[in-house]
Amino acid sequence: MDSRRLLRITATALAVGGLVLSGCTGGSGAAAPSKSPSGASGTAALQKFYAQKVTWRDCGVANFQCGTVRAPLDYARPGGEEVKLAVSRVRATGPGKRLGSLLVNPGGPGGSAVGYLQGYAGIGYPAPVRARYDLVGVDPRGVARSEPVECLTGKRMDAYTQVDQTPDDAAEQKALADAYKEFAAACRQKSAAVLPHVSTVEAARDMDIVRAVLGDKKLTYVGASYGTFLGATYAELFPERVGRLVLDGAMDPSLTAEELNRDQTAGFETAINAFAADCVKQTDCPLGTTSTAAALDRLRAFFRETDAKPVPTGESRPLGESLATTGVIAAMYDEAAWPELREALTRAMGGEGSALLALADSYYEREADGTYANLMSANAAVNCLDLPPAFPGGPADVVKDVPAFEKASSVFGRNLAWAALNCTYWPTPATGHAHRITARGAAPIVVVGTTRDPATPYKWARSLAGQLSSGTLLTYEGDGHTAYGRGSDCIDTAIDTYLLDGTPPADGKRCS
Repeated sequence: MDSRRLLRITATALAVGGLVLSGCTGGSGAAAPSKSPSGASGTAALQKFYAQKVTWRDCGVANFQCGTVRAPLDYARPGGEEVKLAVSRVRATGPGKRLGSLLVNPGGPGGSAVGYLQGYAGIGYPAPVRARYDLVGVDPRGVARSEPVECLTGKRMDAYTQVDQTPDDAAEQKALADAYKEFAAACRQKSAAVLPHVSTVEAARDMDIVRAVLGDKKLTYVGASYGTFLGATYAELFPERVGRLVLDGAMDPSLTAEELNRDQTAGFETAINAFAADCVKQTDCPLGTTSTAAALDRLRAFFRETDAKPVPTGESRPLGESLATTGVIAAMYDEAAWPELREALTRAMGGEGSALLALADSYYEREADGTYANLMSANAAVNCLDLPPAFPGGPADVVKDVPAFEKASSVFGRNLAWAALNCTYWPTPATGHAHRITARGAAPIVVVGTTRDPATPYKWARSLAGQLSSGTLLTYEGDGHTAYGRGSDCIDTAIDTYLLDGTPPADGKRCS
C-alpha cells in the first residue's frame, strides 16, 4: 500500500476512541462553552495570546515551516502556566489568489496534525486546494509535539496491548481492570500537570488563537473522524468565526460514551461483513469461499484459537487474541488494506503471526525499536476528559452490557465491550458531557458520512448534520473510514468546490 495512503488511514484510525485497548470512546462531550475568548480574568488576559507572532523556521522537511504558538494551560486562569503548541505549514503554491489558511486535523484523538500535514495533506490534498491555501497542522495540546501526555514505557505498552480483552472468569476480569489502572496511574505520574487540561473544548479554543495568529478572520478547516468533533466544538464556541468547515467521518456529540462504543461496535460489524463478503470471492481468502456467514464463523474460531494458544511471530510478542483482533480492526479503515489482511490472516492461520502483528503495531503506532508514539496516551487522556466513563460501576457493568455489544457485533462485540472499561479508572474526572451541537449563526458546514464506515457509523453524520443549524450532509456510498481523498471524484469535487468558492454541496447529495 502507498505509504502516504497508509499514513492517512492510520492517522484517523482511532476514530472515537482507540477502542481496542483504549476504549473510552470520547470525542463527544464538552464542558459548557464560553461564547467569547474571554476567560474569568477578561479579554485582556487572553489578548497576549491572540496578539503573539510566530517565528517560522525550516522543519527539515522540504517546503514545510514549523513554529510554536503559546496558549494558557487553564483558560480559567489565562495569566498562569502556558502550553506550547507545535504548528507547521506549507505555503500556497499558486496560481490564483491566496484564500488564507486551511487547518487540518486527522482525528484520534491523539493523531498528530503536524505529521499528517507533512506526510499526507500538504503533498496529497488536491492541487487546486494547495494552490490557494496555506495548509496548516497544529498538534492539539497533549499530542505529539504539543506538551505530549506520557504514560507507559514501550516495554509496559507491549504488555498492555497483549492483555486478554475477552476475560473468561473473574481472575481475567481483574487482570484487565488492573491493566487499565496501571495505565491510568502511569499517566497521572508522568503527566499530572497537563492531564486535566487536554479537553476538546480547550483544544478548540487553542485553534481560535492559532486562527488569529495566522491572520485569518474566520477558520477554514478540514477535520477527519475525531477531528469532526473538534471542528463542531469550535463552531459551537465561535459560530461567528466559522468560515468553511468540512467534517469528514462525523461523530455524534449527543451520545454518551456507552452509546458511542456500542454504535462503533456495530460499525465494525458492518465493515467486517463487507470484508468477508469480498474475501469469499477471492482465490486467496483464508476464511473459505462458501459464504459470508461461514467466513465470519472461521474468523471467530481463529480468534478463539489465538486466545487459547497465541501464534508465534518470530519475536517475544506472540499473537494472542487481543493483538489479532487489533490487527483485523486496523485493516477495516480502508478497503485498500483488505488484500494485506487476507495475506496476514493466511500466514497467521498457518502458524506465523508477524504480518497480523505488524497491522496491530501500525494501529498503536509502535516503532520497530519498541517505542510508541503518544497516540494511545493522548487518546485516553482526551476521551476520558470529554465524557464520563461508559461503565462507572466497573466490570460488573460490562458483564451486564456484553449481550448488547454482542448483538451489535458477533465478531467484535465482547472485545469492544471490555475495551470501554478503561475510563472507569481515569485519575482526572470528566469535564464534558454528551449534548447536541447546533452552532446557531455559523456559516454552512459540510458534514461527510460514509455508508459503511467502521469507526464513525453513517448515522452519526446524519445526526450531526441535523443538529447543526447550518449543516449540510454529503454522503459517500462505500467502504472505509472518511471519504475525502479516497478516490471518489464526486466527493472530492464537492469538497474542493466548497473550499475554493464557498458553495456547499446540496444537502443530501450522494456520491459513490
